[in-house]
Amino acid sequence: MNISAYSGKRVLITGGIGFIGSNLARRLIELGADVTLVDSLIPVYGGNLFNVADIKARLTCNISDVRDPHAMAYLVQDQDYLFNLAGQTSHMDSMADPRADLDINAAAQLTILEACRKANTGVKLVFASTRQLYGKPDYLPVDEAHPIRPVDVNGINKLAGEWYHLLYNNVYGIRACALRLTNTYGPAMRVKDARQTFLGIWVRSIIEGKPIKVFGDGKQLRDFNYVDDCVDALLLAGASDAANGKVYNLGSREVINLSDLAQMMVSLGYGGTHELVAFPSERKAIDIGDYYSDFTLISNDLGWMPKIGLREGLGKTMEYYKANSQHYWDVDK
Repeated sequence: MNISAYSGKRVLITGGIGFIGSNLARRLIELGADVTLVDSLIPVYGGNLFNVADIKARLTCNISDVRDPHAMAYLVQDQDYLFNLAGQTSHMDSMADPRADLDINAAAQLTILEACRKANTGVKLVFASTRQLYGKPDYLPVDEAHPIRPVDVNGINKLAGEWYHLLYNNVYGIRACALRLTNTYGPAMRVKDARQTFLGIWVRSIIEGKPIKVFGDGKQLRDFNYVDDCVDALLLAGASDAANGKVYNLGSREVINLSDLAQMMVSLGYGGTHELVAFPSERKAIDIGDYYSDFTLISNDLGWMPKIGLREGLGKTMEYYKANSQHYWDVDK
């Protein structure tokens, strides 16, 4: 797959000042793309201007909300690619405020797609979906044929957003595909709380010298993707018309239980300990148990394989936050 296709092309990234969006933007700039980021910078979501501080002179930032149809109609014009990463990622927040989750993860996706239908049917869209929509697995590893049974509002709304993209691909010919991301981690992820990924708060705990809290017995299995590998998958999906109308799992062959993961993080040399704690009842109710993905389909279709091992990726992540913690702890900027 030839990702040099992005050279000289216009690319819009929703949620572009957030974790994955900012890492994707950096790579696209290196590839010679003309990049525009749209982000609401609403504090609870994950946009952080420090994420793009080193590249801000080489891109355009538009502070807008993807729920605004007028803004989106303007922003999608003349774009060659649209990486649709804006979303509400917290499973707990989706249960506490389901209407806001519906607005962002479902209704706003229709706003974006309608803007494309009216102003730019030639754009190629890649939608960031989630493994959460599978719910508690019937079998492992989970492939794309697995039954879909979301266990929280977030999973239901992300599924709707995903299917809107596939519908507009199939009915209106607006090329679109979706990637079901697993646990993505790395520099620029939200670490002030667990809204984006529990690994974020684990990183913060180690740097602050506090124990990592592992819920339950710590035996839950998970797979993880370092953000660079996730960016590779997004770029390959965008550059390939073979991906149009399809859904792909991301994942890793490196599967680890959470207790062992915590031990690995402690062993990196930054100090810290870990302890098992009882599951909070509200989290236990939506926990999915063991999960790891079968990513054979994207490997066969697009040639994607994760390259960064877990220990290497965690080391890079810890180094980043050790150096830049002041930009991520409690500030909203």
